[in-house]
Amino acid sequence: MKNNPVETVGIWPLTGIRRELDYRLPEHLQGKVQPGSLVRVPLGKRSCLGVVARMPGEGPWPLKDLKLVSQVVHDQPVFTPTLLRLAEWVREYYAAPMEGVLETMIPKPVRQGMSVQTVKFLAPGKKVLAAEALAALKKKAPRQWATLAFVREQVFAPRKSLVKQRLGITDSVIKGLLEKELLREEERVADRDAYEDDLADQEVVATGHELNDEQTAAVDHVAASLAKEEYATHLLHGVTGSGKTEVYLHLIRRALDLGRTVIYLVPELALTSQTVGRLRRRMEQECGVQTAVWHSMLSAGERLDAWRKLNSNEARIVVGARSAIFAPLQKVGLIVVDEEHEAAYKQAETPRYHGRDTAVYRARLENAVCLLGSATPSVESILNARRGKYHLEKLTKRIDDRKLPRIQIVDMKREILSKRGNMGLSRPLVDKLIDRYERQEQSILFINRRGFSKSILCPDCGHVCMCPHCSVPVTYHKFDELMKCHLCGYVETVPHKCPACRSEKIRQKGFGTQRVEEAVRKILPKAKVFRMDADTMAKKNLFREILGDFRRGRIDVLVGTQMIAKGLDFPNVTLVGLVDADIALHLPDFRAQERTFQLLVQVSGRAGRGDRAGEVVVQTFTPQAGPIEYARQGDFEGFLENEIEQRKMFGYPPFRHLIHHLFQGRNPEKVEFFAEQWMRKVEQELGDRLEIRGPAPAALEKMKDQYRFQGWYFCPSVSPVIRDLQKLRDDFDWPDDIRQILDVDPAGVI
Repeated sequence: MKNNPVETVGIWPLTGIRRELDYRLPEHLQGKVQPGSLVRVPLGKRSCLGVVARMPGEGPWPLKDLKLVSQVVHDQPVFTPTLLRLAEWVREYYAAPMEGVLETMIPKPVRQGMSVQTVKFLAPGKKVLAAEALAALKKKAPRQWATLAFVREQVFAPRKSLVKQRLGITDSVIKGLLEKELLREEERVADRDAYEDDLADQEVVATGHELNDEQTAAVDHVAASLAKEEYATHLLHGVTGSGKTEVYLHLIRRALDLGRTVIYLVPELALTSQTVGRLRRRMEQECGVQTAVWHSMLSAGERLDAWRKLNSNEARIVVGARSAIFAPLQKVGLIVVDEEHEAAYKQAETPRYHGRDTAVYRARLENAVCLLGSATPSVESILNARRGKYHLEKLTKRIDDRKLPRIQIVDMKREILSKRGNMGLSRPLVDKLIDRYERQEQSILFINRRGFSKSILCPDCGHVCMCPHCSVPVTYHKFDELMKCHLCGYVETVPHKCPACRSEKIRQKGFGTQRVEEAVRKILPKAKVFRMDADTMAKKNLFREILGDFRRGRIDVLVGTQMIAKGLDFPNVTLVGLVDADIALHLPDFRAQERTFQLLVQVSGRAGRGDRAGEVVVQTFTPQAGPIEYARQGDFEGFLENEIEQRKMFGYPPFRHLIHHLFQGRNPEKVEFFAEQWMRKVEQELGDRLEIRGPAPAALEKMKDQYRFQGWYFCPSVSPVIRDLQKLRDDFDWPDDIRQILDVDPAGVI
């Protein structure tokens, strides 16, 4: 029996099935289902969600053997045809199960079929009272008169709940006005927007300015690609404070004028508020174009409403973290990836996609322009520009010819020997903090370590308090007198005696954000000091409130981790201190030198963005290290040439692709044995196409009671080998208690 193409569909189930299944459409759903529709289907004895991938289905079986689609979850498809193709690419390139890819791309409230919320508004009714009648109403029913007057005074129809709250009235007052047709009630779909109050806080950063020659040239070059409506990727390399954001805003306006939509990616949630404020002031007020926000910290209702506005084309711009690359926009014309070098764009869980690389591929599918921006572009992006894959645009000067901040390197070995350090703060940094406070200027102190100190040590026997579930020391948190593991969440009270030798001399070693904050409070007891890290930012939207207070001058010194290290624009900040510049330098990662250089340049760039010159103090135990010296001199090209030479010598990316394979389980001998058996199998089957290294213990050998081994595969290109590698892995006889993970193009490994 030949399949009727109208009645059958191919569906990816959102469950453990790793292939498409064919289903039959009942008559009442025919014409309501399209590729990209989210549906509910029977699978065995249960019901599950699925995404329609093909119409018609292509199974060889008779129609009568196919089960029926049960329900269409949403009237509109949740995927555009382009997003379906993008999902296929993510699945294949990153060796990820399709279920995980689709669940990442569809917000949870959308998958759950969550309904939109409606809100009631009040507007003037059909009848209009004459002056005498109004006077009579005021005398007879003063509350109704006050309510009617209030509603008529508003430019836009106010929410019913707001009117009741503002005037202190009950439903009966409004009901009387509705019955008299003096007011009418309108029910609208709610727009739950976590950023609706950001517009008022962005006056300082939202004002546009005339482009300089370099900015004009960059805008013109990228706009030429936009006008062609063909795929192109441009790399915008601009020093900190050179006006990259202004270039983005001009190009967004050009894309909107062409009738296209825009995706704007930022690496940190802390940058979202600033970016949203700028866009809404410039695009919504000037062009009438709505901006939606998309990231993991939104509530379910906020995510649903943002998705609905994007899917219906009500909003034509989306701003968000890496997952915003999957926003259901149609006719995408421009994708901006700000701070494109950031490791935060790499997803740590399945599917382990890279937001920047996925943005480039989506731009290719959409015939759009992808604009990558950074003051410290990644080595991969620079080489792509040199090879002609990307167009390179350069901004070499700060806005209004403002000078780059002066960088002072402080050798902490000398500070310790001279006993001039103050709880991790050098004498030069302390003196400058005091000076800036007295001049009513603001300072930022950066240390990429939470807690009060990095470990608890016994000086008598050398015992270090370790996490019992991970092979890392616990971190001391002074606020609640607890030791915490930042990997698994283990918490324990601080011991008063050494657990090993019972010595009472046990003490904290090293320092974190809490300790730096305490030191600053001692140095500047009257100053307003605030700390931003994962411990203090647990409350939703608190980071937006703190950054707003800092911008308005209500905070004198901001102490924080990487969430304050890049992209933020505070004109009154004239001092930035890097408390420990060596943290990333000695990690077992071939990108350690690059990460250190980028961090130094990015953090330094937060200083001197206003009319006053900026200064940076870098505290380090290795002042002679290459990345630190190159950053001090502002020599990006020198650092780049040295880094490229090193990468080429050892065959690291971008000269070859890297695939990381992690094996983990509770029994270390068993994990090691099966890892070795697997690597031998890979050598036999794929050894002519891959260079194989390992297995070896991972840098972090134990995490959450799981022992970890790792292997590495180096290859000229991922696509020709990843499918065979994945098939070989799926066919291998893995024990149930061993988990293994393939990570293509890893950003870093612990």
